[in-house]
Amino acid sequence: MTDAMIATEASRRSYIVLNAWETALAAKFRAANPKIQIFVYKDLSSTRSYACTKGVDDANLPTGVGYCAADPKWFLLDRSGNRFEYQGYAGHWQMDVGNVAYQNAWADKVIASSKAFDGIFMDNALFACDTYHPGVCPAAYPTDASMRQAYLSMFANTRAKFVAAGLKTVANLSNARLYDGVWDSYVTNLDGGFDEWWLTFGDKDMLSEYSQGWSRQIAEITANEAKGKITWVQPHHSGAEQPFRYAFASYLLAKGDRAAIADIEVTDRYDGASSWRAEYDWNLGTPAAKAYSVGTNVWRRDFACGTVVVNANKTGSSSVLVSLGATTYTTEKGAKVRSVLLPGTTGTVLRKPC
Repeated sequence: MTDAMIATEASRRSYIVLNAWETALAAKFRAANPKIQIFVYKDLSSTRSYACTKGVDDANLPTGVGYCAADPKWFLLDRSGNRFEYQGYAGHWQMDVGNVAYQNAWADKVIASSKAFDGIFMDNALFACDTYHPGVCPAAYPTDASMRQAYLSMFANTRAKFVAAGLKTVANLSNARLYDGVWDSYVTNLDGGFDEWWLTFGDKDMLSEYSQGWSRQIAEITANEAKGKITWVQPHHSGAEQPFRYAFASYLLAKGDRAAIADIEVTDRYDGASSWRAEYDWNLGTPAAKAYSVGTNVWRRDFACGTVVVNANKTGSSSVLVSLGATTYTTEKGAKVRSVLLPGTTGTVLRKPC
């Protein structure tokens, strides 16, 4: 990244996530914006064999524990005694997050190597016992429930260490919506959560309302805001109109002071800053109240300088006409309106003078 790019991005981002070896970049971001919060990437659940050469682990790791220095007892095993390598991610070896010795080693090493950062981004806080090796669970954790208990143990047992070190913790809780209560239980001993797959999974694949759908992902933000915790959400789309507006309007229905959104087009493509949208610079002012229902699975939230409306019904469902009252609003395309007609899985962000 050039210095000009850093100056631009630092001025408009709340949070930055960097690799452990990018401390010089962290210093530049901090100089450009002293208020920015900079997190370092660390995988909770694996060690990496590619980060070890001739028996010596790299000085700066994407994990907490080096592959070569790791105690053999810390590797998760299947029923035949074989270690688990992540399917689709060569050189990623799954570790036993429920092992207290591993927990302490992971936390101690991460803290010691993270003095240039404000917090830790803990990737791969998993919920299912067969994640990255479908259909095969570790011998130590044969059920999803037992796997989740291992993660709850790790968060609880290491919490005091991170608090004492002054480091915030945000974990990747992708797909939490599929498991009752896990988002809230995991963030209890964290400073926040990240949903890597939030509402839009592509330009034509958007999450509508159902028992494990839209409202569960909205609740991730509202629950965290009520607890003073951070929430990061990442929609997947190309920037096309419908998925962007659906995700962004839904985000605005719930956000408070600690949430942040950054979309991504290509999965795992983190070699540059996420796109900046003109709507991100709109000043809607202070929220007038919480979001409220204006129809079946249709929601609205008013702000001092605008309003947002979302239709969370299925893609292709009948459009819903929402009256905006006596106030005239300006649409994203500059039209003046007092009502909007929204098909399923669409949203709109409207402005008014203030």
